[in-house]
Amino acid sequence: MVLQQLGLAIRHARDARGLTQKELATRAGLSRNTLNRLENGDFPDLGVRKAETILKELGMQFDIKPAQPHAQKLKFASMASMSANVSFKDELTSEELVKALLSGKPTPSKAAHFIVLLEESPASVVKGLVEEVGALTGKPGKVEKNLKKIAQKVGLGESGSWLKKLA
Repeated sequence: MVLQQLGLAIRHARDARGLTQKELATRAGLSRNTLNRLENGDFPDLGVRKAETILKELGMQFDIKPAQPHAQKLKFASMASMSANVSFKDELTSEELVKALLSGKPTPSKAAHFIVLLEESPASVVKGLVEEVGALTGKPGKVEKNLKKIAQKVGLGESGSWLKKLA
C-alpha cells in the first residue's frame, strides 16, 4: 500500500466516524500536524507502530496480501515520470512526482524535469496524471491547483501553453 493510499483510507475512516484530526491524533498519541500531513500524502515516512495505533483507533487493521504489480502501479505517474526524464541523467521518480503533486512543492533540484513534463508531455498524459493522483486525495481540484503552484515555482507561470493540457 502506498503511504498516500494509507492516508486517504485513514481520512475516510476518520470522517465516517465523525472524528476531528485533533481527536484522532490525541487518541493515537500523535500531533495533529503529523496526522494532517499523513492524510494529505505529504508525510515522508510513518513507522508501522504509529500506523497500527491510528488504524486501531479507527477499528481498522493492515491487510497483507501478495503484490499485484500491474494493479498497484500508477500508470500515468509512471508515464509522466518517464516523459520528464528523457533529457536528464538524474531521474524524477514516479513517487517523487506523486509527492510533489500532493504537496504543491516540486522536488528540489528537479525543476527542469517539471518544465519538460509540463511543456513536452502529451496532454493525455498530463490529464491522466492529474486524474490518477487526484483520486488519491479525495479532494477535487487539489492536484490541479498544486500543479499550477509547481509550474509557478519552476518559472512557467499560469499563462503558458502547458495550461491548455488541463482543459
